[in-house]
Amino acid sequence: MNNTGSTMNKRVFFTSAIFIALITIFGSIWPKELEELFNGIQHWLITKASWVYILSVAVVLFFSLWLMVSRMGDIRLGPDHSEPEYTNLSWFAMLFSAGMGIGLLFFGVAEPMMHFTAPPLGEAQSLEAAREAMKITFFHWGLHAWAIYATLGVILAYFSYRKELPLLPRSAFYPIIGDKIYGRIGDFVDIFAIIGTMFGVATSLGYGVTQVNAGLHYLFGLPQTPLIQVGLIAGITFLATISVVLGLDGGIKKLSNINLGLAALLLVAVLLLGDTVDILQSYIQNTGAYLSDIIHKTFNLYAYEKKESWIGGWTLLYWGWWISWSPFVGMFIARISKGRTIREFMVGVVFVPAAFTFFWMTVFGNSAISLALQGKAEKLIETVNSNVPVALFQFFEYLPGTIFLSGLGVILVMTFFISSSDSGSLVIDTLASGGEAEPPVWQRIFWAVLEGVVAATLLLAGGLGALQTMTIASAFPMIFMIMTAMYAFIKSLRADYLLLTSVQNHSTTIQYTQASMGWKDRLGTLVENPTHDSALNFIKETCVPAMKELSVELENRDQTVVVTEGEHNVNLVIKNLNVEDFQYEIRLREFFVPEYVDESQKSYWRAEVFLFSGGQHYDIYGYSKEQIIADVITQYEKHFHFLHVHNAEKV
Repeated sequence: MNNTGSTMNKRVFFTSAIFIALITIFGSIWPKELEELFNGIQHWLITKASWVYILSVAVVLFFSLWLMVSRMGDIRLGPDHSEPEYTNLSWFAMLFSAGMGIGLLFFGVAEPMMHFTAPPLGEAQSLEAAREAMKITFFHWGLHAWAIYATLGVILAYFSYRKELPLLPRSAFYPIIGDKIYGRIGDFVDIFAIIGTMFGVATSLGYGVTQVNAGLHYLFGLPQTPLIQVGLIAGITFLATISVVLGLDGGIKKLSNINLGLAALLLVAVLLLGDTVDILQSYIQNTGAYLSDIIHKTFNLYAYEKKESWIGGWTLLYWGWWISWSPFVGMFIARISKGRTIREFMVGVVFVPAAFTFFWMTVFGNSAISLALQGKAEKLIETVNSNVPVALFQFFEYLPGTIFLSGLGVILVMTFFISSSDSGSLVIDTLASGGEAEPPVWQRIFWAVLEGVVAATLLLAGGLGALQTMTIASAFPMIFMIMTAMYAFIKSLRADYLLLTSVQNHSTTIQYTQASMGWKDRLGTLVENPTHDSALNFIKETCVPAMKELSVELENRDQTVVVTEGEHNVNLVIKNLNVEDFQYEIRLREFFVPEYVDESQKSYWRAEVFLFSGGQHYDIYGYSKEQIIADVITQYEKHFHFLHVHNAEKV
């Protein structure tokens, strides 16, 4: 049953909600037993299947790079005429806030220091350990992580905006299973995505309030207790609920822009208050060292050194976390990326956030390591090893303006958590609503509140560790889903590119024979600036009769044709069995009259041609009925050329 057109997919909604409730209850009553179960699963995955994680993430990275440089990158995520809905700044801010913004605050100081004091190889707290610590940190937070998000995001955006399928993970499998995505298989995929998103966000929220609590304790002496942390979860959930009710433009976009501004302010403050020149030099060197070593680290399993505990506790943990978060982050990035080309999407999602992440890790991580190399960071090292949430605020004590930096840090942690929670709720709302862009308000509130309830319940019961382990372990089956989706994506991209090149390159002479007009008549239509009324008359008196006459002839030749009239358009669709339908639409579009034209009117209208792939950017205003029919047949002939080439490749 296809529920994707309704405001709620009941099967997905209730199954997900019940399963989440059962896991939460089980984790609250038997937290240790649940954690032992998932720890056993995770241990097996680390010892027996680590190579699957490493190889799969490597494939995803190279696939992302291939999309950037391949001819497929020219294809737009939407019709050919579509344009991005958001500015680059807002786009970067939203994808960064949803992706890993909060993690940078949590681990920006702690992770480089951990690798510095306990490297996988070599002497601890040495210059070599310092260099290796930054390379490892870049590796865990760099291109691989964003390639995972970008790959699933571009697949979902392509099938949703280009192929007009629901913005749901199930749509990625359409080239393989067809309309079965609307059945139980598709429901299972969406349920899996909801559960992963819910527990991933809830786990982060539960652990993250410990850092908020640590900052408030440092600034105001607020006790660090579970009860206080539950209160903080309630407050963050309340603000996130308001944001998600306001919607993508009214709440999430504005909050993400605030996040980016506050993050930039904190980053610049630490840069200027620290050793600025040394940090900038380190950033350049760290980036170069990371890029020069990326192939080795991508495939390094420490097979000879037998560092299973280290790689399981770091690299595989991160790979599992990024993969488990990919349906949530990928769907959210897809939601805000309509109108961009595949190349623009991949470059923007992979490289821009990674460059900012590298700079952040250098500013905070290198500053902390420099203090340690100078013998000034004994207390910081102790804090990193014993209480990670406090590490950021402990680091601020070594800089001027400690109170200001700590206050800004607390605010930023809270706003990042709010944006993660509201974007997570928006994704879950969309999944449970069958792909609806604006789900009902009550449903947004339900999922946002449920995130807070799950986080608070398991925080009090001590079940967050089990939840985190379960979320990461869920990445293993998700790997195979992503690989299958990549195969389906490539299959659809090849057909799409064939259609694009067939329409652009295949030529015919039919419209230039009996249907051609005199050059003086055509010149007259080119220099004319049609008014709204004249354009409407053209649609009504010429275009509609042309489409109807052609449809009658096609139906006489056993073709299934649908002609649809609108106030500003007329659309003809020829239904094809088991292949892509042919669509020819004449749509009126308004443009400003150029300044160099001496006209009293401010705008003029064009009658542009739109095919299934989007606008073709040419105007047929002034064509006769016969010329319009000739142009439709020309485009239909190009469509037949595409079908011929596409089918020929299958033989």
